[in-house]
Amino acid sequence: MSNDQPTPGQPPEDDPFLKKPQDPSSGSGQGPGQGPGHGPGAGSGPGSGSPYDGAPPPPPPPPPPYDPGAYGGGPYGGTDPLAGMPPLAEPGKRILARLIDFLIISIPLYLISLPFGGAVEVSNGNGNDDNVGDVFNQTYSGHQLLWSLIALAAYVVYDTYFTHKDGRTIGKRLFKLRVAMLNDGRVPDTSASFLRAVVLWLPALLCCPCLWWLINIVLMFTDKPYRQGLQDKAAKTVVVTAV
Repeated sequence: MSNDQPTPGQPPEDDPFLKKPQDPSSGSGQGPGQGPGHGPGAGSGPGSGSPYDGAPPPPPPPPPPYDPGAYGGGPYGGTDPLAGMPPLAEPGKRILARLIDFLIISIPLYLISLPFGGAVEVSNGNGNDDNVGDVFNQTYSGHQLLWSLIALAAYVVYDTYFTHKDGRTIGKRLFKLRVAMLNDGRVPDTSASFLRAVVLWLPALLCCPCLWWLINIVLMFTDKPYRQGLQDKAAKTVVVTAV
């Protein structure tokens, strides 16, 4: 049996009766079951990073009301699409460029069609083929419809290819014009080029050519602010001068 006695005033570490729990009201700020940093006011000093520190932050201010003119007034949003782009193409040059493109396709097609009876076969309603000047009684056979479809395919492929390539058909290249996307000025992609070509040539070749060309020519002179034809409005493109 050991004769060692504990030092007075210092309880042995293994004495369970002399180990008393700390008073919750002591200045240590820790109560039963509370570790460091969990007591009332713990971590409430500056820089503690707690989301509950101090008063809640004020709510953000409401956004300002939408101002259509604050972004350039463009019809597709954002800044003015023409800012930093070349000037719009002159309507006269656009018409001449389109005429050249039309001849580039139509003349070879007509020559190819001659061995098959020609691309245009016209007869009047009385069955008299000699009176081709009677335009009010003209009827068109399936032969002409077939060549109209062939011409439509040729024009659409021609326009889609050159517009997607660099925005310039042969006619536009001669007059230094270019088709560009209205929102950023880039060369139209395949889908935009195809849509533009279809809207331009489908009514012109199969429905109402005179009225269709008249509408587009008028829009080239009167449409504000971008001088867009119907094909440009459909594809969201614009014709500008090439630099």
